[in-house]
Formats: sequence, C-alpha cells, structure tokens
Amino acid sequence: SRDYSAPVNFISAGLKKSAAEDFSEDDSDEDEKPVKQEEIPKEFVPKKLKTGGNFKPSQKGFVGGAKSFVDFGSWERHTKGIGQKLLQKMGYVPGRGLGKNAQGIINPIEAKQRKGKGAVGAYGSERTSQSLQDFPVVDSEEEAEEEFQKELSQWRKDPNGGKKKPKYSYKTVEELKAKGRISKQLSAPQKELAQVKVIDMTGREQKVYYSYSQISHKHNIPDDSPQQPLGKDSKPQGFALPELEHNLQLLIDITEQEIIQNDRQLQYERDMVINLSHEIEKMSEVLSHEEKAISNLSKVLEMVEECERRMQPSCENPLTLDECAKIFETLQDKYYEEYRMSDRVDLAVAIVYPLMKDYFKNWDPLKDCTYGTEIIAKWKSLLENDQLLSHGGQDLSTDAFHRLMWEIWMPYVRNIVAQWQPRNCGSMVDFLDSWVNVVPVWILENILDQLIFPKLQKEVESWNPLTDTVPIHSWIHPWLPLMQARLEPLYSPIRNKLANALQKWHPSDSSAKLILQPWKEVFTPGSWEAFMVKNIVPKLGMCLNELIINPHQQHMDAFYWVIDWEGMISVSSLVGLLEKHFFPKWLQVLCSWLSNSPNYEEITKWYLGWKSMFSDQVLAHPSIKDKFNEALDIMNRAVSSSVGGYMQPGARENIAYLTHTERRKDFQYEAMQERREAENMAQRGIGVAASSVPMNFKDLIQTKAEEHNIVFMPVIGKRHEGKQLYTFGRIVIYIDRGVVFVQGEKTWVPTSLQSLIDMAK
Repeated sequence: SRDYSAPVNFISAGLKKSAAEDFSEDDSDEDEKPVKQEEIPKEFVPKKLKTGGNFKPSQKGFVGGAKSFVDFGSWERHTKGIGQKLLQKMGYVPGRGLGKNAQGIINPIEAKQRKGKGAVGAYGSERTSQSLQDFPVVDSEEEAEEEFQKELSQWRKDPNGGKKKPKYSYKTVEELKAKGRISKQLSAPQKELAQVKVIDMTGREQKVYYSYSQISHKHNIPDDSPQQPLGKDSKPQGFALPELEHNLQLLIDITEQEIIQNDRQLQYERDMVINLSHEIEKMSEVLSHEEKAISNLSKVLEMVEECERRMQPSCENPLTLDECAKIFETLQDKYYEEYRMSDRVDLAVAIVYPLMKDYFKNWDPLKDCTYGTEIIAKWKSLLENDQLLSHGGQDLSTDAFHRLMWEIWMPYVRNIVAQWQPRNCGSMVDFLDSWVNVVPVWILENILDQLIFPKLQKEVESWNPLTDTVPIHSWIHPWLPLMQARLEPLYSPIRNKLANALQKWHPSDSSAKLILQPWKEVFTPGSWEAFMVKNIVPKLGMCLNELIINPHQQHMDAFYWVIDWEGMISVSSLVGLLEKHFFPKWLQVLCSWLSNSPNYEEITKWYLGWKSMFSDQVLAHPSIKDKFNEALDIMNRAVSSSVGGYMQPGARENIAYLTHTERRKDFQYEAMQERREAENMAQRGIGVAASSVPMNFKDLIQTKAEEHNIVFMPVIGKRHEGKQLYTFGRIVIYIDRGVVFVQGEKTWVPTSLQSLIDMAK
C-alpha cells in the first residue's frame, strides 16, 4: 500500500518540443521507408484470410468446424483474457455462432475476386458459397431484368408504325345477370328502374339521364363545348362522330338494363312459385285440421243432442247419472280440445244438475255420510277447471264443479246443519271428514265458518259446567282436526265459565281435574298456566296450610290432593307451594323432634318416607334439593352437638351414611341428566352455540321451529310493507318489532309464538 502521509512527488514527462521540431519530425516520418515484413515479429503478423484470388491449398486457414477455432482468440495470451470470459458468462459456446439462437456465422466472411475492373454486379452474382449456405436467399435478378425490359419497351416507338389492332370486350348474358344480381342499385320495381329520370347538375350545364346506370358512363357522352383549334402538330380525327357513339352506347345500356330486368323478373316469378307452393301446403294442412275439427264437433253435437233428447220427460229411456258421466268421460278423452274449448258450465247446468238433484233427493247426510262421495269425486275430475285453483274461490261462472257443489249439494248441508244439535258432534264430524277431499276448500271453509262455528258458539254460551252432565270437551275437541285455530274465540268464554265454577271448589273434589285435564293440550301454555295460577294454585296452597305434620300419627289426604295436580300445574308453581306452605312446617317438626333425644332410626325412616312422596322431577328442582339438604344438615348438627346427653349407639355413623348416600344420589342424578341432554343435543345436531340465548326474535322462532321439526324459511321475492315473508310450516308470517303476524283471511293477525307453533302443527 502507498504511504499517503509522504509529501507529493512529481514524475517528469520529458521536455515539450517546439513547433519547428514537431514539423521536422513529421517530414522525417513521411520519408521513412516501410518496414519489411521480415522485421515485424512473426506473432504480430495477421494470418491471410481465405480469399478468392490469393488462396493456395498449402496455406492454413479457416476451413470450418472445430479446426478453425484452435487459434481463435489467440491474441488474449498477451492480455488478461477478459473478452473470452465475458463471452462464456453470457452463454457463448466455442464452435457455435453468436446470438440467442446461435444464428451468427461461424467462419469469417469470404472474399470473392472480381474478374475485371467493372462495377459491382457487372460480371454477375458475386456471392460466395459460404454466403449462399448461410443466407440462402433466392436471387431475383432475372425477374428484375424482365421487368426492366418491359418498362423500357414502353418508351420506345412501336416498330409496327403506330397502328394498333382494336381490342373488343365482349359481355355474355350470364355476366350481365351476375352483375345485375350483385349490384342491386335500386329497390324500386324494375320498370321504374330503367325509366327513372335523373338530372345531373354537377357540371357547367344541366344534363338529363334516363337511368342511374348512365351516370357511370357520363364521360362517354360527347361534350357540347366548342372544339379547340387545331395546332400545328395536331392532326384532325379521321372518324369522330360523338353523337353516333353516344347513341350506340345508349342502345347498349338499354339492352343491358332489359337483360338484367328480365333476369330479375324471372327470379321474382320463381320465388313467387316457391312461396305459393309453401302456401298451398300450409293451407292443405289447415284444411285437413279444420275438416277434422268439423267432424269432431259434429260428433260432439250429436252426443249432446242425444243427451238432450233423453232428458225430455216423455223419453222412454231417460238418462242416468252414470251414463251421463260416461258421456262426459268420452268427451274428455276423445274430444279433449273441443271439450276444453266449449262452455262446460252451461252444458253441465243443462244436463248434469237436474240428474244430480234427483240423485240427492232423499239424502240424509248425518245418517249416510259417504253417500255420493264417489260419484261427486268422478264429476270433480270431469268438470273442475284445471286452470283455476280450487281454493281461489268464488268465480262460479267459470267452474262448473264449484257451481254444482254450491247450488246442488250445499242446500242439503245447510238444511241438515240448521237441524243439528252441536252436542251430537260425532255424525257431523264424520260427514265432513268423509267429504273433505271432495268439496272445494272455500266451500268447506264456508261451512265451518258460517254454519258450524255459530252453532258451537251459541252452545258454549248456554253451557253451565256446574249443571251439565256432559263435559264440554266431548263435543268441542272432535272439531279440532277440522277447525283448528277457528275454535280460538271459544276458549276465552270456556275459561271464564270454568273459573266461575271453581270459585267454591275444594281440592278434595277430583272431578275438577277430570274436566280440566283434556284442555291442557288445547289451551296455549301461557293461557293454561295463567288459568292454573289464578284458579287452582291458591286452593292448593290453602289445602297445604291445613296439613298437620305429625310423625306419630300422620294424615296424608291433603298432601295427596295437592301432589295429584303435579302434571296439571307447572313444576315451578308446585315447588313454590311446597316452599311456602309445606317445608317450613316440616323442618320445624324435624328440629323439635331432634331436640327431645329421638330415635334416629325413626327420624331416618321419616325423612326417607317423606322424600319418597315426591316425583323425580320435583326432587331434581334446586329449591327442593336445598330443603332436603338443609334437613340433613340439621340432623348432622344435632348428632355432632349432643356431647353430654345420651347418644344412641351408631346414630352418628347412620346419619353420616345417610347424608353421604343422599348427596351421591343427587350427584348421580345430575350427571345422568347432563348426559341425557348432551345426547339429545347430539341427535338434533344442535351445537353448544345453538343452546345459547338467541340473539333476536327471528333466531328464537328458528330455534323453536327446529325443536318442533317445523320448516321455517324465507319466501324468496315476497315482502309485505317492506318486511320479509317467511313460511312457518304451512303458515305465512312476517316479523315486525318482535311481533309475529300471521296471514289471516283478510288481514295480518298478531299471534303469540306458542299459538304459531300450535297452528303449524
């Protein structure tokens, strides 16, 4: 490394010469003789290339292949060899050409000696064999020579003296036709095409043509401008008749137009023939179809006239309902189009209605409820209009079957319902059950809403639960499958009357339970629980207050009266009764007994006996568990605190064993309940997240629907006042601010969730 701390040293570059010295050196350089070839070192002499003139077979040169690259880049022995290294880094392979695809030539360019001293190309092609091999381009010199001679001949005078033979161009008729087909210049009819008048004002003067085709040849029309005076060198034309040329050209054009026009007319006529042939085929098809329709209509007319003749009172062979049904079946099967297009309503009114009236003349629906169901079902398939939905009601003029049921069948039903006693519900329910699949839905709804329900409502108003011997559920509940939610308005007066009847009731009377039990599944859970809390639970509390707990002589009647209502009232209500009216007295008796040196075996039996009086569902309630555990704690404290007094042998161990056993039972019961809940959740496929509290009211409805196996899904593309509609089973609902609205007959009715589930079931 250099010592940069040393002082600066300058290196001498010699003395600057003067201008005179420079000039003399330049002159001396010019006078110097060229150095001989032998004086130059051999290694600096370039090797002779393989040229066309100086090449000798004994010389070593670039022959090609691998030998030509033996001394390639030999000058790098005097350098650091960076060029070869850079080429190899960039992918160069010795022996191959340069470039991405090795397209560079391998051998150096060869030189070809020209024969004489002429210009380039004067002695023919100068391409070497190497250039032809590397760049095989077709030589087009001969073609260029021909083109040159051709152009050269255009500037020379014609050796024949300037007279050229006239060239005639001929047009065949087929060419004219093809031209006429290709160039359809006008859309007007062909006669007008040839005779249209065209005024050309593009030139200096106005000119008139008689067809559009003349415009393209207007340069052939002789100009009316005065002829220019002849010059010295100009020669007058020997045959210049522009008018004759114009007339001949006009005749040619007119002839061409006529040929084209005739061809187009011929083509038009041929197309017309083809169109007319197609029209004939279509008309023949229409004619055959009309003939078939006429024959079918004539046959239908014959059948209808035959029916009309047999409908006359004086006819010997009157028409029966079965024969009429067969005729209509024939019309429907064989002549369906005519049957569907005809006015079935008028035909049925004229023929079927009188026969149907005669068929149902002596019919009593309550005695023979299935009478006529088969024949009516057959007529339903024959007369009902498929395009109308049967529940779409009430357009009697378009559906013969609905009109038949309304005008013929319905009066008999009205008469029988007017005479019917609602308490004899069995026959009426059987009658409607047997006809429910035959009668149109809107007629059945009319029967239930306008005829049956008012009778039931009137009968409920006159019912007295204290005096009537027939329980009300025996003649109301059979209507549930048919009427379902239509009976809701009856439930409120029934509950009021039952509540009035229970005012003076005592739990010792078990008849109340028999009357109320059938209504538990009919009333909604909310209304049922409210009814129980208001009318039954206070009476049971009074009964428990009257219960006296005496271990020596125990009367259990009052306790049995209360426990007997366990399935009717909710567990929470029953537990509340026991906590308030039973357990305080029971624990007090236990404490007083333990304070008087008792027999612990009797206390254990007494404890287990009372515990066995309760069901597992009540015992599983946390409040009841706490009370019995409190009793065990009292017994344990009593055993452990009586130190000075007399202690029964083994009492402490017995009480401890009893406590351990009871606690273990509780633990086992809880574990079993948890396992059962987990299994139920696994079966329903509800995870832990589903068991959590729903986030909104829609999630709550969805959870309830999953619990009751009811389909709950949105109706796509349907909204009411901007709210999404949903199907809940077969019911259409929407949710607005936490309230469910159910689609009624005319309006949307707000409904509780439990009522919605009951309606869906």
